[in-house]
Amino acid sequence: MVTISDIAKKLGITPSTVSRALSGSPRVKNSTREAVERMAEQLGYERNEAASSLRRGKINAVGIVVPRINRAFFSNVIGGAESVLDEHGYSVIICQSHEKIEDEVKALKMLRSNRVAGVLISHAIPSENGNHILENIDPNAVLVQFDRVFSDLPGPRIVSENYKGAYEGTRHLIENGYRRIGNIAGYLSSEAYVQRLQGYKQALLDMGMEVDEEIIFYDSIVRETGYQAGKLAIERGCDAVYSAGDYSALGVIDAVREAGLRIPDEFGIVGTANEQFTGLMTPSLSSMAQHPYEMGRRAAQAFLTSLKPGAHVGEVSVPMELIIRESSSRNHIGIL
Repeated sequence: MVTISDIAKKLGITPSTVSRALSGSPRVKNSTREAVERMAEQLGYERNEAASSLRRGKINAVGIVVPRINRAFFSNVIGGAESVLDEHGYSVIICQSHEKIEDEVKALKMLRSNRVAGVLISHAIPSENGNHILENIDPNAVLVQFDRVFSDLPGPRIVSENYKGAYEGTRHLIENGYRRIGNIAGYLSSEAYVQRLQGYKQALLDMGMEVDEEIIFYDSIVRETGYQAGKLAIERGCDAVYSAGDYSALGVIDAVREAGLRIPDEFGIVGTANEQFTGLMTPSLSSMAQHPYEMGRRAAQAFLTSLKPGAHVGEVSVPMELIIRESSSRNHIGIL
C-alpha cells in the first residue's frame, strides 16, 4: 500500500506536512496541498480511515437502535436517517433490540466499543427509564431519541404529535356517529402511548362523553393481544375502537369479523402508524400516519446539529395525519 511517507519522499517534504495537507489543515499552503493531492492520486494512495478514526477517538458512523427492523415504521425511519447521514459522510450501523432490554444494552455496548459518533434510538417497550442507555452509551457520542423517548434523558428527542393524533382519531369516530369507543392502549412505560391515551380521553370529554376504564385495554401492540382486547370491547358494548397501533387494530378487526359485525356500519376502527398493510386490506384501515421517513431525517439532522459547539436541539414534533379509509367512515358500504 502507498503510504504518506511514499508521497513525502516523492515530493521532498516531510510526512507530517503530507498528513496535514490531506486532512485540510490551514497550516499548509494551497500550492503544497494541491501538489500532495495530485501525487496521492497519481500513486493510488488510499486514506486509512480506521487509523484516522482511532486518532480522532471516533468513527464516521452512527448507530441506529430500533425494536424491530421488520416493522415498516422503523425501516422507514432508518431510510430517512440514512439519506441525510450518507450525504454528510456517515455510515450507519443498524441494531434491533427485539423489545428486550438485554439486547438493547448489548447493542449499545457494541456501538460504544466501535466508537460511533452518535446513537439514534427508539427504546424497547420493557424499559421503564433510560438509565441503562446512559450507562452504556459512549459519553462522547451524540444521543438522539426518536418515537419512543424518555424526556429526562439529555439530547434531542424526535417525536410524533401523539396527543393531537389520538385526539383527532377519536374525534373522527365520534363525528361518524359512534357512541361507545374503546381504546386499545399500548404500554404505559412508553411516553408515546401515554400521550395517545391522554388524547383519546380528552377527545371524549370535549365531546361530552364519559371515559370508561372498563373499555381501555392496556399492553397491546400486536395482533394477538389486539384480538383479545377486541373481543372484550365487543362484549362490553363498544361500537368502535381507537387503537394506539395498527397491528393491534388488525387484531380488533379479526374479533369484529368473528362476531359477525359489519365494518363500518356496526363497528368502527382507527389505528395508528399507517403501516403499509392498512391501505391494502379489506376493509381498509383508517389510521393516524406518523411520517417515519421524515422522523428519521429529522433525527439525523438533530445529530448533525448537535455536533456543533453550544448547539441545543431539544424536542422536535413531527405532525400526524388522519388517513380516512373504510373502517371508520360510514359513507362507505359496510364490509363483514
